[in-house]
Amino acid sequence: MSTQAAVVLAAGRGTRMKSQTPKVLHRVCGLEMVRLVVDAARAARLDPIVVVVPQDGAHIRSALKSGVSYAVQPEAMGTGHALLQAEPSLGSADQVTVLNGDVPLISSVTLSKLSEHHRRSGACVALMVSTGANPAGMGRIVRSATGAIVNVVEDEDTDEESRPIEEVNGGVYCFEAGWLWSNLGSMPPSPSGEVRITDLVALAAGQGMAIESVRPESEIEALGVNTRVALAQAEAFCRERIRERWMLGGVTLSDPSSVYIDAEAEIGQDTIVLPNTHLLGATRIGQRCTVGPNSIVDGSRVGDECSIVSSVIEHSTIDDRVSVGPFSRIRGGARLESDVYVGTHAEVKSSRLGPGTKSSHFSYIGDADVGANVNIGAGAVTCNYDGERKNRTTIGDDAFIGSDTMLVAPVKVGARSSTGAGAVVTRDVPEDSLAVGVPARVSPKKQGLASDLREGL
Repeated sequence: MSTQAAVVLAAGRGTRMKSQTPKVLHRVCGLEMVRLVVDAARAARLDPIVVVVPQDGAHIRSALKSGVSYAVQPEAMGTGHALLQAEPSLGSADQVTVLNGDVPLISSVTLSKLSEHHRRSGACVALMVSTGANPAGMGRIVRSATGAIVNVVEDEDTDEESRPIEEVNGGVYCFEAGWLWSNLGSMPPSPSGEVRITDLVALAAGQGMAIESVRPESEIEALGVNTRVALAQAEAFCRERIRERWMLGGVTLSDPSSVYIDAEAEIGQDTIVLPNTHLLGATRIGQRCTVGPNSIVDGSRVGDECSIVSSVIEHSTIDDRVSVGPFSRIRGGARLESDVYVGTHAEVKSSRLGPGTKSSHFSYIGDADVGANVNIGAGAVTCNYDGERKNRTTIGDDAFIGSDTMLVAPVKVGARSSTGAGAVVTRDVPEDSLAVGVPARVSPKKQGLASDLREGL
């Protein structure tokens, strides 16, 4: 059984990006470009995968998931020299697919097609070519009178004859491994002093070896990102592809062009995503939800039949049938359990709200454990920070927190207890008790007092 390996070249500096961040770590739809390339290679069942990184490539290593190995290019001496660093990790591979880490739109379908065509044709090398990309900055494909590929001329080396050629090199290659390693090490450098992969094409042609080509499923896959302009182009195309996939999967986007969905986000069937909404990171949205307009959900899990209106959800968990907003923020690992209602201008941070709890408006719940069926009045605040550390508040089931109550943590309010409007609670309130005043005085509830208090609030 043949081994179909992949090498991803990620050691380039990308000076045209004008950035201190390595080029391949710039993100497209929430994921680093090199990660998108590696994911495509993995989906095409190329294995093993070796990523060539620079000497200081720790950030690239940390961006990638497990399942890849690394080779180091100590000096920037060209793409051919970078590829040569991967040879010790791929000595037993029969076929080597080579990709650049800055082609984030490459698809697994195209990679599989390239690998299969190379295998079936028996060619020495097969490469991806394109005619849809802007040829400026890209290598031109030179063919003989019979149509055979005989050379790839880099953009800086073009002349009056080769410059008008519209067929360009897509930067993805598939080599017969034995031929590759026996020739790459003896390749002379180009006039610029670099060893270039593209020069292998002319070498193979000069040896009379067969050279094949395939076209990508979409011409945009050949887009190499070298500038911020190209990065924006890749982002726009990738987002469109993501939006179409979710709409075909049963999600309604009423104004697709205004919706931003990252590559890792997932959305359940019959969910509606309204304009100016961002679903970022590894967000999971359940079925039959309405998200938006003007909402951000970042790295969070949202259950079924939820409503998020003009609000921000960050790294939190929301269970089924929860309603949030408008103009509220849920953050810091908060959890809203089933049937919770958080209304307008409310914030929940690092807290758990139990089933059926309501915090209708203008409240702050931070570092708190709130039970089931609790009513939190307007303007209520858990005063969680004492100037040195965060302290927790605990509120029991069926409690009633009156408007403008200040709960000075650490403090506990027992089950079925109530606080009066404007109360400042500085000590624990036992179950079935009432706390009123500044500072709050605590007394047992009298029959009927709780209902009178609720009506008064």
